[in-house]
Amino acid sequence: MKFVDEANITVQAGAGGNGCVSFRREKYIPFGGPDGGDGGNGGSVWLVADAGLNTLADFRRQRRFRAASGAPGMGSNCSGRGGESVEIPVPVGTVVHEESTGEVLGDLVEPEQKLLVAQGGIGGKGNTHFKSSINRAPRKFTPGTPGELRHLRLELRLLADVGLLGLPNAGKSTLLRAVTAATPKVGDYPFTTLHPNLGVVELEEGKTFVIADIPGLIEGAAEGHGLGTRFLRHLQRTRLLLHIVDASSHEGEQSPEQGARDIIHELKAYSDELAAWPRWLVINKIDKLVQGEERELARRVAVAIDHKGPVFAISAQSGTGTAALMKAVGEFLEAQARARAEALAQLPPGKRDGRPF
Repeated sequence: MKFVDEANITVQAGAGGNGCVSFRREKYIPFGGPDGGDGGNGGSVWLVADAGLNTLADFRRQRRFRAASGAPGMGSNCSGRGGESVEIPVPVGTVVHEESTGEVLGDLVEPEQKLLVAQGGIGGKGNTHFKSSINRAPRKFTPGTPGELRHLRLELRLLADVGLLGLPNAGKSTLLRAVTAATPKVGDYPFTTLHPNLGVVELEEGKTFVIADIPGLIEGAAEGHGLGTRFLRHLQRTRLLLHIVDASSHEGEQSPEQGARDIIHELKAYSDELAAWPRWLVINKIDKLVQGEERELARRVAVAIDHKGPVFAISAQSGTGTAALMKAVGEFLEAQARARAEALAQLPPGKRDGRPF
């Protein structure tokens, strides 16, 4: 299935049924009074997070969703049947926006989580409600209210703990293959990765974390060139970025230092918040360097981008250094989770937010 991470849909909730005007008529009760029932409520439209989905591609075929309207009231004080609601499955990690205003209506980050996106109309009142001591035979009723109509923009942000960031051919997909069971496409040409890939890293202690391979950035990506910025939103779910730098530049090619600077420039152009995310520098393809040269290269790249965080030198192809990198990542995520749990414990119960980072 083709990966799709944005979709526009229209949802229409059902209208409420009209109230009924009716009078009780029986053989020996000629003036039985009003007995008109209420109309049924219209069905609502809900979005439901489905762990079995990983793309919004289904919304390319169906973009309009309508819930059933409520039935009108009937005599003998019978209320109309309520309209059936509609539940629309979406991938976990879907952010829901009002298309016209851009307002965020909700963020579905847990399986089976539900979000009401269109409220059904309220059924009208039958004439029974309007009887009084001075109006014994009311012919008044109220119509049902219309259901909400909304135009929504769905945006999928993948749930991953770690995101891989770098130029095309930096070796992000190869690293994902090396440390997880994922099998992303790997090739020696730009844009091998056309959509994000996820993999689960299993540590020796039995602990796991999810890592995401994001399509490579190129110069001018913030202005719409290339593939990368379309998927940068997925990095906003992560807790750590691994900036992968290709150490094997050849004569006439862009230097690793300049390539690293280009990535930081595009990251800042896209989002200052994302540029300030926890980020580690990973020098890849050191198997193509003279032994010991990776230390000097790592120093030069770190200076070029003013990097103050951890620096690792690895070869995703041969596996050199990957185990140490993943162990360090696992320890970082575990420490971060402990710090968050301690911070939450200090808050009053009503202020706590149990959602993931």
